Amino acid sequence: MKKDKIKVYIYTRVSTTIQVDGYSLDAQKARMKAFAEYNEYEIVGEYEDAGKSGKSIEGRLEFNRMMEDIKSGKDGVSYVLVFKLSRFGRNAADVLSTLQVMQDFGVNLICVEDGIDSSKDAGKLMISVLSAVAEIERENIRVQTMEGRIQKAREGKWNGGFAPYGYTLEKGKLFVNEEEAEAIRIIFDKYVHTDMGANGLARYLANHGIGKIQRQNGKNPLFDAALIRRILKNPVYCGKIAYGRRRTEKVHGTRNDYRLVEQDNYLLVDGLHEALVSEELWHDAQVKLLAQAKKYEKVNHGKDNKVHLLTGLLKCPICGAGMYGNKSVKHKADGTKYKDFYYYGCKHRTMTRGHKCDYKKQIHEELLETAVAEVITKLVSNPKFAALMQQKISMKVDTSAIEQEIANYEKQLRQSYSIKSRLIEEIDTLDPDDKHYIKRKADLDDRLYKMYDKIEDTESLLIEARAKKTAIEAEKLTADNIYKVLIYFDKLYAVMDDAERRQLMESLISEIHIFEERKPNGQWLKSIKFKLPIIEEDMEISLDNDTQVESVVLLTQ
Repeated sequence: MKKDKIKVYIYTRVSTTIQVDGYSLDAQKARMKAFAEYNEYEIVGEYEDAGKSGKSIEGRLEFNRMMEDIKSGKDGVSYVLVFKLSRFGRNAADVLSTLQVMQDFGVNLICVEDGIDSSKDAGKLMISVLSAVAEIERENIRVQTMEGRIQKAREGKWNGGFAPYGYTLEKGKLFVNEEEAEAIRIIFDKYVHTDMGANGLARYLANHGIGKIQRQNGKNPLFDAALIRRILKNPVYCGKIAYGRRRTEKVHGTRNDYRLVEQDNYLLVDGLHEALVSEELWHDAQVKLLAQAKKYEKVNHGKDNKVHLLTGLLKCPICGAGMYGNKSVKHKADGTKYKDFYYYGCKHRTMTRGHKCDYKKQIHEELLETAVAEVITKLVSNPKFAALMQQKISMKVDTSAIEQEIANYEKQLRQSYSIKSRLIEEIDTLDPDDKHYIKRKADLDDRLYKMYDKIEDTESLLIEARAKKTAIEAEKLTADNIYKVLIYFDKLYAVMDDAERRQLMESLISEIHIFEERKPNGQWLKSIKFKLPIIEEDMEISLDNDTQVESVVLLTQ
């Protein structure tokens, strides 16, 4: 009786798209497949992360998919084959905890090149030792790199990365780029010696035709307010070299999440490069930045915690960018506060992101939000709409075509593997004493290599087809959920708070368009685009007791 083969997964990873440790992804795969064939293992799944760091398992999509498949037990595998332990991960805690999870489901790890098998006591001990050593080496490299950078900073040398705007980098040294430097000098001069803030300065530069020269690390042709603030804060422009202005710190309560945090104390020394502005001017800019800091706090994060339902969904009728909610405080003639006025405005109207839009109108928030809710409510109460929704929910997704495609690929693979086995047997049975041995072997080798290529191509097509089927089924589930929400929109909307209403709008709508000018009937609303195909033709919806009519276009993304 033929014994069933042991089933295995293989996992490959390189940290870049080239190779690591002298082995490309294809080389790793070849070694592991040869190992599996020698040991009569059956490879039932291949997982590959290209260009992913081994620092932690988070972010490695294929690795995580493999772990989910192990937990589900769908293939009944006994081992995961990796080329080397360093390909599995460099974080000791992650390696060991992941291995423990695998073993809980009866799956062990084999490191082909290292000769390690976690099903054996010696193998598990070696994994503990090697993964810890790998992490120590990684930390040592990080510390050595940091010490080298600190020393370079102490010597006033540039510390790597792109040259700041206004400079060029030649053989590791900063030199003034006069073509760019003029804009930097204007920014410091106007900011310190006028009443303009960063937003006003961005508009001034754009209006006077002072643009940003496009380069590899910045292709926006305009100076936006955020970039201007970064320029003003950078001590490199007064001839200094800074190190440690921002530090990577671990997010509390997480294992591998980090963020950049600005530091008050950092190394600051005289640089070897030429300054673009004086130290006095740079310090004056810092004083003004601190004084104006509160002006840049987002007004819609105030004490009232106002939720703007249509932020980002609403599109500017001029530039097409998102419109965002904001607040304007109205005053009486005597100067006393009257009331808060909430409105939507184009995000580019203030030049804060380096883009200029001339649409300055402030659209009354409550008026527009009420109109959108009323349109959707009247839409879902239409008998034709309700019938269509029920029909779409009960409609089964047709995957027969893609299932047939998958079956064909699986059949092709079985045939290709059978041919490959026969070719290998023929090669093994060739008589070395045959005078045509070399030619016959060359012919068989050529056919075998072509068969490997065919198998690889078919496997790729099979993976794509299975992914397509999964996506089709997932899209159907998502669509069903949104259709159900639409059917009960009026009931849900009435009992929701503003935060819940905002989430509902995001789940249903992709875009809302308005007219440039308010219509004589008082309406701004032009059209709504839903995230799903709902009705194939335009439906006229009446607002305000049929006195105002809007044509609402229902499209898909």
